[in-house]
Amino acid sequence: MLQRRGFIGMALAALTLSARPGLAAGQTLPEGLTFPSIDGGTYRMDDWRGRPILVVNTASRCGFTPQYDDLQALHETYGPRGLVVLAVPSDDFRQELDDAAAVKDFCEVNFGLTLPMTDILPVKGPGAHPFYRWMDKAHGFTPGWNFNKVLIAPSGAVAGTWGSMPKPMGRAIRGRIEALLSA
Repeated sequence: MLQRRGFIGMALAALTLSARPGLAAGQTLPEGLTFPSIDGGTYRMDDWRGRPILVVNTASRCGFTPQYDDLQALHETYGPRGLVVLAVPSDDFRQELDDAAAVKDFCEVNFGLTLPMTDILPVKGPGAHPFYRWMDKAHGFTPGWNFNKVLIAPSGAVAGTWGSMPKPMGRAIRGRIEALLSA
């Protein structure tokens, strides 16, 4: 029963977390943040300054995994206009494959992903990646489940956060992205 309550609580957190547009007034993205690429090498967030960035914590064995299709569609639709979609695989909710090579293969075979993807990283707690520690400290946002979304404006401000339920190609997220690309 305890495990069931824990799952239900996490599921409710994933369902009830909604867009928080008021976050844009907070601190901007710290300089020097990097992510290890699933392909080797490093993604430097500073290289993407001046562009909107959608950061999504992902997992291969989650009920929300089909959202990879929408993430790829965002990448293909808005990438040429400047959007960066960054997938951050995480096993914090115990739904990720055992290693980065398996995750990369799974995503290529099942979803044809070509968007930037990091190595498997923690997104919550004291061992969380520095981006997520900053989101928690500066904006009170910690992923409540897989496929939580954070949109960073070209200025480095947080333009919105969403839980697991809103689809990346849904009106709320696309509308915010289009507004940033048009500004």
